[in-house]
Amino acid sequence: MSTPAITGWAHTRFGKTEHPDVESLMAEVSLAAIADAGLEPGDVDVVHVGVFNAGLSNQSFDAALVGAAHPELAATPAVRSENACATGSAALYAAYDQVEAGRARVALVVGAEKMTAVPGDVAVDALLGASHRRTEEHWGSFAAIFGGLASAYAERYGDPREALALIAAKNHHNGVDNPFAHLRRDLGFDFCATESAKNPRVAGPLLRTDCSLVSDGAAAVVVTSEDVARSARRAVRVAGRFQANAPMSVAARPDPLAFDGAARSFAGGLAAAGTTLDGLDLLETHDCFTMAELLQYEAFGLAEPGKGGQVIADGVTAADGRLPVNRSGGLKSKGHPVGATGVSQVVMAALQLTGEAGDFQLPKADRAAVFNMGGAAVANYTTVLEALR
Repeated sequence: MSTPAITGWAHTRFGKTEHPDVESLMAEVSLAAIADAGLEPGDVDVVHVGVFNAGLSNQSFDAALVGAAHPELAATPAVRSENACATGSAALYAAYDQVEAGRARVALVVGAEKMTAVPGDVAVDALLGASHRRTEEHWGSFAAIFGGLASAYAERYGDPREALALIAAKNHHNGVDNPFAHLRRDLGFDFCATESAKNPRVAGPLLRTDCSLVSDGAAAVVVTSEDVARSARRAVRVAGRFQANAPMSVAARPDPLAFDGAARSFAGGLAAAGTTLDGLDLLETHDCFTMAELLQYEAFGLAEPGKGGQVIADGVTAADGRLPVNRSGGLKSKGHPVGATGVSQVVMAALQLTGEAGDFQLPKADRAAVFNMGGAAVANYTTVLEALR
């Protein structure tokens, strides 16, 4: 078996872009990532595409769009993966598996989504498709599901409002330094903590600043075998990874606040990499809502149940803390073009590990964990990355 490595990447700016469709977004990053890896389109054995869609576009058959944009890749085998908000990670894992098995030496992985071209209610309904509609459609939006989790947390442990505002403020502060981020604005704790006309209540205790942004964007990485990585100008090794699932319906879980699937995924990823929380220098995690990041602190072992607020209050996850979380700004500031997110998170980690993160570079970054989830912690992916050089 060959341990997969990431040797090239590319990333669009996230936000409301002028790209007319997913094809144009993928076109911007595909050849750029291949060139960044020092390779040619003819070196690519397979293309793995991550696009959620679910009604965001009337274009189906997204796997072939890379070849439609770039004729030199039109004859390369291409496959699309979809796994809700973990769609990008599903495409990455398919590429990792293929390279690890020796069935490909070079795989191009592209994640993309065009979300701003449809009316707001269409986007809301598309995202609700990442829930279990039969039992959860009555919530009316995905934000309301996490609003319900926040309300349940308040009843059991006390109001998390301050902790949520601290998480939002942290991630927006971090996003100022990231040139790829959708919203590069330091909103501050007071704004994030206060309901107002500019920061209205969305669902339950959640305000607008607790919800990730509807964004357009794409990211791509080149995954290669060990022998190809040895000749690359720099490479990041996939040191360990683990996928775990939880029941799709939140109400069907023994404890909806436990995020058991996320906990098993994270523990499995660390074990596969032969490391622990203390061995990580940074974490890029899936803060689709601030409530998600809070529950992940507890699922990952940073805090006991009900104590996640102390982690953010103590600055543990700040840029200069013991374990910086979402130094990129996370989904909260960077944006969340669904199919692109899992791939984007890996690019953000790779930039840190190779010392290429510019203004948001951490002083020490040798090992990173990336956590991406689909649905309300239903499909959970953890990947541990290490710099080879």
